[in-house]
This record gives sequence, structure tokens and C-alpha cells, in this order.
Amino acid sequence: MKPIMSYLSLNCKKYFIVASFLLYSCSGSDDLDLVNIDSEVINFQENVPNENNLPTMRISTIGQVIVDEPKINAELIVSENNIESDYKIGIEIRGSSSQIFPKKSYGLETRSSDWSEDLDVSLGGFPEEEDWILYGPYSDKSLMRNKLTFDLSNSIGYKASRVKFYNLFINNDYKGLYVLMEKIKRDQNRVDITELEGDNVNGGYIIKIDKPTSDGGGCNTCYDNSFSFRSSFDKNGNISGDSPIYFIYHYPKPEDIFNNQKNHISSIINDFESVLSSDNFDDPEIGYRSLIDIDSFIDFFIMNEITKNIDGYRLSTYINVDIDKKIKMGPIWDFNLAFGNADYCDAANTQGWLYNFNSICPGDIWQVPFWWRRLMESVYFKERLKEKWQLYRSNNLSNANIESQINSYVEYLNTNNAVSENFYKWPVLSKYVWPNYFIGATYESEINYLKGWINQRLNWLDGQINNF
Repeated sequence: MKPIMSYLSLNCKKYFIVASFLLYSCSGSDDLDLVNIDSEVINFQENVPNENNLPTMRISTIGQVIVDEPKINAELIVSENNIESDYKIGIEIRGSSSQIFPKKSYGLETRSSDWSEDLDVSLGGFPEEEDWILYGPYSDKSLMRNKLTFDLSNSIGYKASRVKFYNLFINNDYKGLYVLMEKIKRDQNRVDITELEGDNVNGGYIIKIDKPTSDGGGCNTCYDNSFSFRSSFDKNGNISGDSPIYFIYHYPKPEDIFNNQKNHISSIINDFESVLSSDNFDDPEIGYRSLIDIDSFIDFFIMNEITKNIDGYRLSTYINVDIDKKIKMGPIWDFNLAFGNADYCDAANTQGWLYNFNSICPGDIWQVPFWWRRLMESVYFKERLKEKWQLYRSNNLSNANIESQINSYVEYLNTNNAVSENFYKWPVLSKYVWPNYFIGATYESEINYLKGWINQRLNWLDGQINNF
């Protein structure tokens, strides 16, 4: 048997020691202390946990190694509801900073029986598509930050990717708990915008504010006009030829978009930014309101501010435009560092506006567009924000509802032994994994931190928004 553990818990504001086979735990309903815990706990399990009963994906790479591009041919068996389904797939490692983790995330394409063509199928009961993501939570020790955010977003009618828990095995090696996610695609069941035909400019576009890693040959800062265009305005809303804000083509893909389509979408963004920076930006007739879908901006704002997603507004930020040329924010993406799960740029502080990131971390390479600071100077925007906030807080985004959602995941995962099995494979509890702010000794403490952080964040936001 491995050593029994001992530690100091600031969370319960008491010292307690586990020695020999005796466990002294803390009780009571003390307020959650959000101070980081530097724990020296040694986690242990005598035996491998029993295999859990979650839906399972088993991938065989047929003797090949999965790399970060190109996708290799592989086979997938999905076991769910006592039914096994076989697929041919292409698979690769995905992610940017998350690739440093031993638990990798994967992008996959479902393909025809000879791997020669992409093939739309339904995975997880989701609408048919060919592109999918298997996200492996690692630094997020709650295992649920992405799923919780996407489910909450869908619950308020702000469409996000559908997500579902799975076990993952690759070549019979258990890889842990994963989340199947729909990829952001132009699709009537996903981003429902008009398909572009040929070089016709009249149709739908998806762009994103993000690192250029996947489009710029692996370089985090190497933007060029083959896959992106630069804002004409700096982070303060001033005209600048040296703006730190870039927009990457997502649909059509960089290799598929025509020059006149590039000019079309860049002109729509430039016109919006020009109006937003003008003295008449809040005019109901000639101001920003005629150029954007304001509800999508507000929903995007709410989801990023509730979670205080440190990447929000400035990375993994998707924008879509349809034939009406109105700019819509979303879908939302990438919340593994949200809910206090980062130790830089004030991310774990439950107070403070995330859209003010530039003033908190002015030296960061990736800055927030001036849009949000300017919109928060609009009386109309703030009034509409207050209306929607109060509506959501009375139901889907109430403290009680969010806690109930978290409890449902915990019960589901624990009932199926998924938590213990995942952390047997990846023993990261009580250890710092970049960029953790809180380091919990147990899964329960990670969940308690998540709940406490959310409650404090919601209370702060109530005090701000309700007093507009």
C-alpha cells in the first residue's frame, strides 16, 4: 500500500491530518476560501478502479502514431446503450497550449469505408457531420468546465456545441474521461448561415479572433493575409496600422476563400469598427445597432463574464455574418481556463470585468478589441443587458440551477466510477498543472471550489448589472 496522505486545508480553515488509517475531516458551512491551496497530498489507490459504465469510444490506429497533422487513418468503435457502431476515421492531435499535457485532445473526421472521402454520421446522437472533437480535460480537474458552459449557453437559447462524456481507449490503452464536442461548422444544425457558392460574396461567413497556430504553420504570432486580416483599429479604438487584433478566416476556409470574399467580410468588420469609434456610435439610426445582432453580443458577453474566461473576447472568439451583413457573436468556444482556473491576469478573482482585460494585462500579445469597452458606454446596450441578465438569473442562470447542473454531472460521473478511473490514469489531484490557481486535494474539493467561485462571481455581477 502507498503512503497515507496528510495535508493542510485552507478551504475548511482548519488543520487536519490523515495518519495511519484515521481520517479527520472538516465540517460546518464555512464560507469558501478562494485562496490558492499548495497541497502536499499524495493521492493513492490500491487497485485499478472497476471499468466504468459511461459510453465508450475505442480507437485503433492500425500501428500508426497520432500526430499534430496530418490526420492518420484509424478505426473507431462506439459502445453506447448496448449498441456497438463501427466507423472509419482520420484522427490527429489538436489544441494549442494544451498540447503540452500528456492527456491529449483529438480532432477526428468520420470517413468512408476505404477512408477516401469524408462522411457525415451521427455521433453521440448529435446531428450528422464529419468533423468532431474529443476534448480531454486535464488542467480542468472538475472535468466539466467546457460541458457546463456549453450546456448553460444552450439552455438560454444561445447556441453552443453539443457535448457529451465518453471513456476513450486508444489501442486498448485507457486514456481517461473525454468530452465529445461538435466542431464549429457552417451547418443548419450548427452555425446556420447561407452557404457561399463559388466566388459569390453574398452569403455567410465565420471568422475568429485567435492564435494563428493551426493556420500559420505552428507559429503563435505569425499572421499573414493568406488566412487572416488585420483590424484597422487598435485596442483603444484608434485607427492604427499596427493593430494587435487579427481576424482569421474559418468559413470559407483560408484555402477556399476568394479575394473578393476576403474584401467583403473585412469591409463589414471595418465599417462596424468605424461606426463604433465615431461620436455617433450610439445613435439609434446611424450607430452600431443597425450593424449587429445585439442579442448575440449580449449573450456572448454574459457567458464570458459569468465564467470570467481568461481567453474570452481575445482568443477562441468566433463571429459570424450572414447574407444580411449583420455581425453576430459566437458560437462560444474553449472554457477550460474559465471559472477561476488560471493563475494569471486576475483570472481567479471573482470580481472585476473581464472585458477590461487590456488594462489588467496591457503587455499580453493578444488583446481584447475595443468593441466591448465602447458598447458598455452605450445606455441602450446596458439597458438591454440588464433586461436579459435579470431574465436569465430568474431561471436558467440562477445559483440554484447552476449548482443543480454541476451536481448532476458529479452524480453521473461518480455513479459510473468515471472520476476515480480518470484520476487513476492521470493522478493530478493535489498537483499544480498549468495554469491552476486552486489546487485541490480531492475531486470533491475541486467541485466545492468551482461552486463557491461561481456563487461569488454571480453575486458580484448582480451588484454591478442590477445597478445600471
